Amino acid sequence: MKLTKQQRQLLIREIITSKRVASQEELSRILRQSNIDVTQATLSRDLREMRILRSPEDDGFRYVLPEVAEGRKIRRVVHEEIVQILANESIIVIKTLPGRAAGVGVFIDHLKNPNVLGTVAGNDTVLVVPASVKKIKDVMSELRLLGEVPKVAPLETL
Repeated sequence: MKLTKQQRQLLIREIITSKRVASQEELSRILRQSNIDVTQATLSRDLREMRILRSPEDDGFRYVLPEVAEGRKIRRVVHEEIVQILANESIIVIKTLPGRAAGVGVFIDHLKNPNVLGTVAGNDTVLVVPASVKKIKDVMSELRLLGEVPKVAPLETL
């Protein structure tokens, strides 16, 4: 089947986001299974134009979209900036390195977590306001997943 460049690139995007694809050969095979023939040169050009990157993972490599790769980089930075996470019955406090709270707050806001109403950041402290006090434990668990924060305090009273 012959696709336009836009159709082909849209299909490549769908494949990359729905499956773990580690190589051009694997991507080419998936496309052939859908009756779409693409030369290696065209596929390579498409990946470059779409800025799709090969990202290392624990079990090898994987193609990722640029926004996913950027999110991973930011997540690593945020992980390094968080010093401690504390909570009481109604609010979560994240302690950061000096001057880093605003970036951590923006990152949390961009996650668009339905259990978080929003954040307020100072110099080295981020207040995370949960959507419900009943969700404090869930939000704490999700925040811990930001990259296994080195010093996480379990639900402590501030």
